[in-house]
Amino acid sequence: MQAFVINQFGPTDIFEQVELPTPKAGKGQLLVAIAASSINPLDYKIRRGDFPGFTHDFPAILHGDFAGTVSAVGEDVTGFAVGDQVYGCAGGVRGRQGALADFMQVDAALVAHKPANLSMAEAAVLPLVAITAWEGLIDQADIQPGDRVLVHAGTGGVGHIAAQLAKWKGAKVFTTVSSPEKAALSREYGADITINYRSMTVEQYVEQYTGGRGFDVVVDTVGGATFEQSLLAARVGGTIISVLALGKLDLTLAWARKQSIHCVNMSWPMATGIGMQQHGFILGQIAHLAESGRLRPLLDPQSFDFPRIAAAHAYAESGQAVGKISLTRG
Repeated sequence: MQAFVINQFGPTDIFEQVELPTPKAGKGQLLVAIAASSINPLDYKIRRGDFPGFTHDFPAILHGDFAGTVSAVGEDVTGFAVGDQVYGCAGGVRGRQGALADFMQVDAALVAHKPANLSMAEAAVLPLVAITAWEGLIDQADIQPGDRVLVHAGTGGVGHIAAQLAKWKGAKVFTTVSSPEKAALSREYGADITINYRSMTVEQYVEQYTGGRGFDVVVDTVGGATFEQSLLAARVGGTIISVLALGKLDLTLAWARKQSIHCVNMSWPMATGIGMQQHGFILGQIAHLAESGRLRPLLDPQSFDFPRIAAAHAYAESGQAVGKISLTRG
């Protein structure tokens, strides 16, 4: 099979197209003919060597998100058959080869049937961000109808899914955005109220939209300075969901205000093999929501095919993308 690999960590042009043996579906596994993938920050951070413990021996095939067609079913696998269209996030970390290839060997527990109403490219952008948003808002924060939920970066990958999930659960959804154009787009993807963080301070929007009380749940999809802003925005006893709790973080305010902080690292089941069934379950639920019209992916206008993987990574790292960048095998 043809695959795009890295043989060392490096810049965007480090990818090489090579021919590798086609893997086989082992026990509990599927072999999937890949149609599409997507880019997540984790993918280019692994390529750069930011997280060496999460990659694997070279040559490494990166990218976890995929959509494709089952071409072989391994022993002890039920619920899937050759020809099924499936999607998931099942590789690119810790020895699990990823999706930038003609075929991908995946654990069936990490996979679900593709939403019937979505294209391969649309389905392939969902898994990592949808699992992350679900684990944070539903598995950990257990949001309830009427909760005031603030989502940072409402048109980002995790942000636009988190806003839609919160809306589905009956929350009042607020998102932060950087422009009127992104505000309008975020309202199309679940936001009741958008907040331009460039024109309002945290204190100002907490006062205006919560009467100074603070939000019940804050989803920090950005990290860095936004983590501290999330502590300021959450109410006493509120919940902060962090998907990028990196570096040194001061938790003094969280302690003083009795806040709960939940960190989401959806790649952990892939890296350890622990909790994989939950990912398959979540993707099944996401498929139902997509098919019922309650959730849809936001694709950046720019799309790429696998041979243009270097350009796709450069665009992703530029920070210009809105929603998710799709990749098709071509």
